[in-house]
Amino acid sequence: MSTDVIVKLKEMAADPGRVWIRGGARYADLLAETGRLANTLVALGLVRGDRLLLEVEKTEAVLSIYLACLRTGVVFLPVNPGYTAAETEHFLTDAEPARVVADRPVAGARVVTLAELMAQAAGAAADFADPAHGPDDLAAILYTSGTTGRSKGVMLSRENLASNAEALVGLWQFTEADVLLHALPVFHTHGLFVATNCALYSGASLIFQAGFAPDAVLAALPEATVMMGVPTFYSRLLADPRLTRDRCRGMRLFISGSAPLSPATHAEWQERTGHAILERYGMTETNMITSNPYEGARRAGTVGMPLPGVEVRVTGPDGAPVAQGEAGSIEVRGPNVFHGYWRLPEKTAEEFRDGWFVTGDLGAFDSQGYLSILGRAKDLVISGGLNVYPAEVEAALDDLPGVAGSAVIGVPHPDFGEAVVACVIPAKGAVVEEAVLRGALRDRLAAFKIPKRVLVMAEFPRNAMGKVQKAELRKQNARLFVEG
Repeated sequence: MSTDVIVKLKEMAADPGRVWIRGGARYADLLAETGRLANTLVALGLVRGDRLLLEVEKTEAVLSIYLACLRTGVVFLPVNPGYTAAETEHFLTDAEPARVVADRPVAGARVVTLAELMAQAAGAAADFADPAHGPDDLAAILYTSGTTGRSKGVMLSRENLASNAEALVGLWQFTEADVLLHALPVFHTHGLFVATNCALYSGASLIFQAGFAPDAVLAALPEATVMMGVPTFYSRLLADPRLTRDRCRGMRLFISGSAPLSPATHAEWQERTGHAILERYGMTETNMITSNPYEGARRAGTVGMPLPGVEVRVTGPDGAPVAQGEAGSIEVRGPNVFHGYWRLPEKTAEEFRDGWFVTGDLGAFDSQGYLSILGRAKDLVISGGLNVYPAEVEAALDDLPGVAGSAVIGVPHPDFGEAVVACVIPAKGAVVEEAVLRGALRDRLAAFKIPKRVLVMAEFPRNAMGKVQKAELRKQNARLFVEG
């Protein structure tokens, strides 16, 4: 069993000089604030197992509330403050939170604003008698993006969070000397659990920024040692001439996740900064699953090897593991894997096979044990009876001059069933032509993998973490090959 998050917090707070937020709170201050918030939650009538829904902009207080929930046993439920009222209504009816912390009215909910909550906490006692907690106790519910239907509540236990934090701190060699540049959202597992818990478990400090702004990130880089980001962060920073080796001289690690990092971005970043970005792989249901090594080759286009204590296998349609190098379904087993979907036992059962969680991603292991993600199973294109993995076509496109990014989808076709279609974004100042791109792929890909159409776009539809929304691209182009 791993060391509980709150036990680790108390260990770090025992050093009165240990800094939590650069230019702000120490770990001792953080422990005191979580105690005041825990007492406030109890005063508001919340008890163990109640859900607290948080829908506010990113502030340091969000991290304190998350930890206060862990101290009380209240289930932390953060949601994107950009959601519409209709989207929020689904979380209210599904999770039935006892209280909502929001800075706008929420119909049908008992709402307290963030300012009101923090003001009430300011007058509460800092000492809090933590009840006993078990590793399987529910810590948080995070809702999935819901691209294939209604969002599902992912139930994460205390051990899910603790085991993953301990594995990552060791793997990525975090220490108390680290300064983590935090520009990620805190309603998502990447910024909330991976970043926060890595810092907390190592005693590192945070440079805490309200969001990703290139000017602020570039200004903070000389003071930081680690940055976690999504691929969009890195591509936008590369567009700024102020990104130099000198500015990154104090950095020891750049980490990317939440969406695929293109090999072109990986190569350009290494050339500009001298650092190879470390790409890892995870999802809401599993926390982090694999990572490229800290010491050793960080291979572009792969997400590395399974974390310590985590098992990963690639299986065929019959559920049996496939041979090395063969593509199949990625399945995961370990202490990082969630306990199920909130109030959806049938859906939970569907997603597990013999104790293994079926991720819905397709991938393959190479001879050195590195995993490559080939796309979502639902994104697999079957054209003329042949499987086309979008990631392979995207990698070939991204390697072509003038292409800044690509997204490959399958759309209905009268002869082939599905046709491979590529959507591309040109590099700044570049002009790309469909015929030229298709022609350039002839020496790189088998004929059946070459897109029937290449659509040039200014931008892709993306979610809050920068992931391309392929379901929306398929919807927009569903009639591309339909006559009339």
